Amino acid sequence: MCGIVGYVGSRSALDVVMAGLKRLEYRGYDSAGVAVPADGGLAAAKKAGKLLNLEKELTERPLPAGTTGIGHTRWATHGAPTDDNAHPHLDNAGRVAVVHNGIIENFAVLRAELAERGHELLSETDTEVVAHLLAEEFSVTADLAEAMRLVCRRLEGAFTLVAVHADEPGVVVGARRNSPLVVGVGEGEAFLASDVAAFIAHTRSAIELGQDQVVELRRDGVTVTGFDGSVADVRSYHVDWDAAAAEKGGHDYFMLKEIAEQPKAVADTLLGRVDASGALTLDEVRIPAAELREVDKVVIVACGTAFHAGLIAKYAVEHWARIPCEVEPASEFRYRDPILGSRPLVIAVSQSGETMDTLMALRHAREQGSKVLAICNTNGSTIPRESDAVLYTHAGPEVAVASTKAFLTQLVACYLVALYLAQVRGAKWADEIRAVVRDLARMPGEVERVLETMEPVRELARSLAGKDTVLFLGRHVGHPVALEGALKLKELAYMHAEGFAAGELKHGPIALVEEDLPVVVVVPSPRGRSVLHDKIVSNIQEIRARGARTIVIAEEGDETVAPYADHLVRVPVTPVLLQPLVATVPLQVFACELATARGNEVDQPRNLAKSVTVE
Repeated sequence: MCGIVGYVGSRSALDVVMAGLKRLEYRGYDSAGVAVPADGGLAAAKKAGKLLNLEKELTERPLPAGTTGIGHTRWATHGAPTDDNAHPHLDNAGRVAVVHNGIIENFAVLRAELAERGHELLSETDTEVVAHLLAEEFSVTADLAEAMRLVCRRLEGAFTLVAVHADEPGVVVGARRNSPLVVGVGEGEAFLASDVAAFIAHTRSAIELGQDQVVELRRDGVTVTGFDGSVADVRSYHVDWDAAAAEKGGHDYFMLKEIAEQPKAVADTLLGRVDASGALTLDEVRIPAAELREVDKVVIVACGTAFHAGLIAKYAVEHWARIPCEVEPASEFRYRDPILGSRPLVIAVSQSGETMDTLMALRHAREQGSKVLAICNTNGSTIPRESDAVLYTHAGPEVAVASTKAFLTQLVACYLVALYLAQVRGAKWADEIRAVVRDLARMPGEVERVLETMEPVRELARSLAGKDTVLFLGRHVGHPVALEGALKLKELAYMHAEGFAAGELKHGPIALVEEDLPVVVVVPSPRGRSVLHDKIVSNIQEIRARGARTIVIAEEGDETVAPYADHLVRVPVTPVLLQPLVATVPLQVFACELATARGNEVDQPRNLAKSVTVE
């Protein structure tokens, strides 16, 4: 949520900041604003709605030119998405401007204190109190970085703050606690942003900020300190993708581009994971093999689409590694007082590495003495840094809010972890592991085959644009696939969509089935799980007998389902546990096309954000 950009250098700050905000639009937002120190003062503009509204405002009422600036796209928390509540927020004198991501939990107390001291606050936000506090501290210190350190020590909650002051026009200061902020370093210039995508067109040299740190940007360098003023150790890294990777590449939407990139993303996730002998070598997993052999339970915590990846991973962990596995929404994990200790392995799955619910679950697990392994797509993000081990998915930037390629690569990473545990613990023979790895290596090609046959799915989606409800059914690993299909339709088409375990149909959900209701059924392979296959064929007959329109996803060669399918979508034959890699793809295409037919914004669905950095 909330895109933040800061710049200091020799270019037009407004041009750099606005371009950066455009690259962060994928995060989801409902207002935008900028501030530029110039001509001895501070100029700002902000508007509710999309960046187009802000651009129009800047065209009609241009800001003075400056080479330092900050910008923000806001996702409303405190206060409605209005012009007054949009960021940046200024103090009463108009000398300091602040943008903010996160929530300041003690803002009400601070606001009351400021009011008592004669400050007039004009918005409903928690952010505005920071601008006033910074103005007070700067009046004493005449140093924006020191003022930020003093203010941050008074704040409670999760926040990223970036500020400029009219009296220090060549300085941008940022602060971070539990919310993402990354530094970009160029020649005679520096950048701050929520995501490297904001400045990747200018530099690939980045610095990751740690917890409770303040950064001061000047043309000639970057200084990082703790909230207490101590000099901080920082880690520089090179961003290994370029600006073109975050462009649409000829597709109408980023989501379509990212769906098309899935074969490569799956292949890249597998790259370098196997040595010459065929053994798995997960170099990023720094937990010693001896400790992994002592693991008595795996607990997977994640949110949304990543949670569905975890549900599928449970089948793989228990079947291959023979370890009990629990999967829980990260938002619920720490509140039920889970029984942990040193022997469970907690796996935290997050595309962004900044998902606050997952981060807090991770921290709770570590406080209880558990080892944590992160599965993540974003190098340098918080969740991998605070974990004992990490497996990066190497999917490249995912811009669309609704996750596609990140989901498939999370599945691959989960499969690799399950096989690695089986290898370390001797739960499978080496040749058995090699056989599964060979099957995984075929998956990029199989996903490509699915993508080549999606036009009938698109036609079907367009024909259902007027429907209000779609149900999804699945068994075994098909159940999480059904949940993911329903989630995609909710996110994109704004339709009522529910996923069920097909065996639960008779225990209540069948009451929802009526004439011409679209029901998507994910059919398990008749090979290996034949009893489940026979049962789901019975489920299809039950719903069709009640007039439902059956949309059946089944593997090639499975003819027993054909008589009961109003629409039959074929996927390649795969091992049972790997079927989600191909069965999910038609559901992604279905949701994207249906949303388009309904006239919805595909890449930035309403009310949603790419990186959810508040609980």
